[in-house]
Amino acid sequence: MVDALYSDPRLAVLYDPLDPDRSDLDLYTGLVEEFGARSVLDVGCGTGTFACLLAERGIDVVSVDPAAASLDVARQKPGADRVRWLLGDASSLPPLRVDVVTMTANVAQVFLTDEEWTLTLRAVRSALRPGGRLVFESRDPARRAWEDWNRDSTTSSAEVLDMGTVTSWVEVTEVHEPLVSFRETVVLGDGAVLSSESTLRFRTRGELLESVTGAGLIVDEVRDAPDRPGRELVVIAHRPG
Repeated sequence: MVDALYSDPRLAVLYDPLDPDRSDLDLYTGLVEEFGARSVLDVGCGTGTFACLLAERGIDVVSVDPAAASLDVARQKPGADRVRWLLGDASSLPPLRVDVVTMTANVAQVFLTDEEWTLTLRAVRSALRPGGRLVFESRDPARRAWEDWNRDSTTSSAEVLDMGTVTSWVEVTEVHEPLVSFRETVVLGDGAVLSSESTLRFRTRGELLESVTGAGLIVDEVRDAPDRPGRELVVIAHRPG
């Protein structure tokens, strides 16, 4: 099941207005440039902001996501006509040989079971050319970020065309480490209330590295996220060959 935040058309169109600061993507655009990549597979592309940024830089981009509503939003963005959009997940990909595979934001944490995560990593390995790199981030569980997920600290508002002032906030509903569940509530300008339930898995550094190597990839390094120092584990690995 895909969270309503991404699969409900009423919520998917609000994802970008409610979270306009995508400076977190600077890390990934910088790494794509650092690696000299000419082709990128973006797994869990969501509303396609990163894919379109790369496409406008002349990168050959394939983007996959299981939420049709998010892809509908993505296809309307500048540069979207240069991206190959695929509905599905990494396990349903056609044959590919790309320079870099990315999983930005929370993507790596939506795979709740070891089986799901391993299948995804193996699919990523198959999509990489020999020497190609995987880059993803995962929140460091030691920081216990979820303890700050409450209405007071997460409320945001935006003026949205034809909707007026839209307000959203996040509240944790259950913590059963390493799983954390939360609800995002969105109030539209007319007072209508929408919500989306989500769960993320917080893997330790050791668990992440073991899973990546177990899928046949070689870990190069774990970096910090410059815009979120000490909060994220940014894993860089490559396919041997």
